[in-house]
Amino acid sequence: MLTVQNISKSYGIETILKDISFSLNPGERIGMVGPNGCGKTTLLRILTIQETPDSGSFHVAPGVSIGYMPQGLEFNAQETLAGFLGEGGAGPSELALHLEGLAAALEHSPAQAELQQKYDQALARLEAVSESSGRRSEVLAGLGLDRFSVETPVRNLSGGQKTRLGLARVLLTEPQLLLLDEPTNHLDLDMLAWLEGWLQRFHGAALIVSHDRAFLDSSATGILEIDPLSHTALLFPGNYTAYLEIKQGELERHWQEYQDQRQEVARLQEAAAHLRHTARFRRGGKADTPDKFAKGFFGNRARGTVARAKHIERRLEHLLTDERVDKPQQSWQMKLDFGNTPASGHATLVLDDLAVGYGDNRLLQELNLHVWQGARLVLVGPNGTGKTTLLRTIAGLLPPLAGRVQLGANVRLGYMAQEQENLDASLDAYTSVRKLAPFSETDTRAFLHQFLFSGDDVFIPAGRLSYGERARLLLACLVAQGCNLLLLDEPINHLDIPSRVRFEQALTNFEGTALVVSHDRYFIEGYASEIWEITPLAGESPPRYTIQAWVV
Repeated sequence: MLTVQNISKSYGIETILKDISFSLNPGERIGMVGPNGCGKTTLLRILTIQETPDSGSFHVAPGVSIGYMPQGLEFNAQETLAGFLGEGGAGPSELALHLEGLAAALEHSPAQAELQQKYDQALARLEAVSESSGRRSEVLAGLGLDRFSVETPVRNLSGGQKTRLGLARVLLTEPQLLLLDEPTNHLDLDMLAWLEGWLQRFHGAALIVSHDRAFLDSSATGILEIDPLSHTALLFPGNYTAYLEIKQGELERHWQEYQDQRQEVARLQEAAAHLRHTARFRRGGKADTPDKFAKGFFGNRARGTVARAKHIERRLEHLLTDERVDKPQQSWQMKLDFGNTPASGHATLVLDDLAVGYGDNRLLQELNLHVWQGARLVLVGPNGTGKTTLLRTIAGLLPPLAGRVQLGANVRLGYMAQEQENLDASLDAYTSVRKLAPFSETDTRAFLHQFLFSGDDVFIPAGRLSYGERARLLLACLVAQGCNLLLLDEPINHLDIPSRVRFEQALTNFEGTALVVSHDRYFIEGYASEIWEITPLAGESPPRYTIQAWVV
């Protein structure tokens, strides 16, 4: 279906992709992985003709339709669901009425060929629209969007609902080749399961950029790794776990070869030095005496010893050049350390008969919950049920509809928004951090370097950064503030897998308290000490929800 041959791409002197080659066949679902900035999105943009490669080419099989979902959903301020999904023209009911009129006209004038042709065309159009309408209903129901009116503004949807809407637009085109850039961002657990099932039934081919390890385990038949150091790509068979096992085996073999070489180099260096010393001793009887016995028996033996030493040194030189094994390199990973967290009181947060929502729309109510210092809470629940609204209310950005939020003694709260809206797009990373912490210029640059901002990158306005770069900057701002209560709304969305692992490790070692909204199953299993699960209240219409807490 898709063949990629030796694609290379650079921006100025910076190489992004180099000689990328692979093929994608029907039934294959390839997960593309690699650190942020290594060129994954660039490759998808090349394959959708939004960018031009410097060299190389790609070929799509004749007649194959492509469905592309970009990483960020773009829409007009007033755009509705119908407009975004490209719906227009007459619907099934209008077409049916039109067909009835043509049928009545044919009864009076059955011999008119032009009328018969219009009737056949209208019938075919009605069948196509009816089939499309059925498919549309199935897709929207599967993605949980069927409860919204087609006139609903897109801006009113939650982050997860917007992701689902983007998926719906792609799937409704019935593509045979799917190109998906981080389709799992913001999706809740039910929608992740639906998407995994849909992909497993999909008969076409898919190339998917994702950092969701559980999703790649369930969905991928192969893993395409973009190497950030060589800028090349290598395709591995199997899912993400199989890829990890292969990579771990390769790394262990590489380390063993490197250690074996170091030992062999040390052995050869010692042997050569010993033979040189022996030759000097034989020439003079002692290692430090004049060479008065350089001829005869001892001289011949000395020359032979030197020859053996030179042979060993040539072998050593060959080993360090032609057969050299370089020390295994780890790609540059984000360093995250929350440092010495200021202590708070034992009771960090109290929700007292709290209700949250907008206007008359109560999303969550009857919340009576206590959060104790050091708790590692994960909030889960379907998209659109109030997770983000609750965090915004606790952070003081929205007023409660009822009840109260009480912070404990000495609590310093930090909030990371799901859609990164609390990041000033006009400010660069350097200025953003300097506003929050009394760092010197040198300390600010060193601090940002830990979050992979180096050189002039620290002066790029946040609005021009990628989604992953913005996520790293938001994390840097939280660390700079020295918070001891973190409200994190899907914090690892847009982070690459190495950065996710590093973030998970740092958050596990965080001495404060954290309330995290996440749908990443790897993260939930490895981090949470307590789960807050959003559950529906019985007998409520429209549905309203509360939270049930349980210890992991």
